[in-house]
Amino acid sequence: MIKFLDLHAINKPYEAAFLNKTKAMLDGGWYVLGEEVKSFEATFAKYCNTKYCIGVGNGLDALVLIFKAYIQLGKLQKGDEVLVPSNTYIASILAILQADLVPVLVEPKVETYAINPSLIPEKITSKTKAILAVHLYGQLAEMDAIQAIAEHNQLLVIEDAAQAHGAVSGILSKKAGNLGHAAGFSFYPGKNLGALGDAGAITTNDKALAEVLFSMRNYGSKVKYENEILGTNSRLDELQAAFLNVKLPDLEIENEKRRQIAQRYLREIKNEKIQLPFWDGSKNHVFHLFVIQTKNRKELVTYLKEKGIETMIHYPIAPHKQEALHQWNQLSFPVTEKIHEEVLSIPLNGILEEEEIQKIIKVLNEY
Repeated sequence: MIKFLDLHAINKPYEAAFLNKTKAMLDGGWYVLGEEVKSFEATFAKYCNTKYCIGVGNGLDALVLIFKAYIQLGKLQKGDEVLVPSNTYIASILAILQADLVPVLVEPKVETYAINPSLIPEKITSKTKAILAVHLYGQLAEMDAIQAIAEHNQLLVIEDAAQAHGAVSGILSKKAGNLGHAAGFSFYPGKNLGALGDAGAITTNDKALAEVLFSMRNYGSKVKYENEILGTNSRLDELQAAFLNVKLPDLEIENEKRRQIAQRYLREIKNEKIQLPFWDGSKNHVFHLFVIQTKNRKELVTYLKEKGIETMIHYPIAPHKQEALHQWNQLSFPVTEKIHEEVLSIPLNGILEEEEIQKIIKVLNEY
C-alpha cells in the first residue's frame, strides 16, 4: 500500500536529532518559552523575511489571536465583517467567529480553488474591515489583486498560510507570511514543515501588533503575574520548537521535491476522467496537497484502494454545509459545493520512491 502520508518515514531521518534536542531540554530544565522558541521565532521570521514571528499553540490560535490583537489595537471592532473564501477548511471561518467578527463568504476561482478577487468588491460593505486570504493546498492566493482591492478600500489583509510554508509570489517577490499585514501558520505534523504535535506561529512586520501578540499568547502578560490585557494560553511548546528548528533548514528541499513530483503528475497523468490542478510552474505553489477532481470520486477512491494507493478528501463537506454552521446551511455557493463533491488528494511528499510515483501515474491513467 502506498500510504497517503507516512509521518514515521518522513520524520525518521531526524530521530537522532530529535532525541538530542529532547535530552538537551531535559538537562536544561526550562520547558516553556525557552531558547528553542526564541531561536525558532528568529529563524522563521528571517525565513519569511518578516520582522517578527510569534510562536503559538496551533494554526487556529494564530488566526484567532491576530484578529483579537487587532481588536485590542482598535483596528477592528467586534461585529466587523471579514471576507473569507467559501472554499476553505473550517478553521479559517472559526477563527473569525471566535474573535466575535462576522465572516462573509466569497466563492473561489474554479482553476485555483482560492478566493476569486473579481468577486470581492461586490461583497464589501461599510462593515467590511479585513480580508482573510487562504493559500489553499499550498498555492498562494492572488495577493497582488487582493492587496490592490484592500488598499483601495482601506482593509486589513491577513494570510491563512497554514498550508503554504515557503511559497513565493513572483509578482510581489515575497514569501507567504510576508504578503499581508499578518499571517497565521500551522505546523501540524502533516504540513510541509510539521512538528510532532500541534504548533503554530504568526508573522508580521507590525511592531505594535507583535507586542500585543507576544503578550496576548501568554495570559496578556509581558512581566510574570502582571496582566495588562485579556490574554490566553497559546504558547509554542518548547519541545515542538526544538523539533521545528531541526527540520526548518530542509524546508526548501522538501518543497522542491514536491514541485518535481507535481510536475511529473501534471505532465504524465493523462485521463479525461481526471481534472488536474492548475499551476503556472512558479514557486507560488509548495504542493502541500496535490488535488485532482473527478465526477465519480467514490468509484475512483475504491479503485485506487484496490490498487494499493491511499487517498484523502480535502474536504468532503463545504464549511457552509457543516452542522456547526447550521445558520448558513441554506446558502448556495455552487462553485464551492462542486469542488467539495469532486476533489481527491493523491499521495505527494518528499519521501515517495520513483516506483511509487510511476505506479500512481500508471494506475490513474488506466482508470
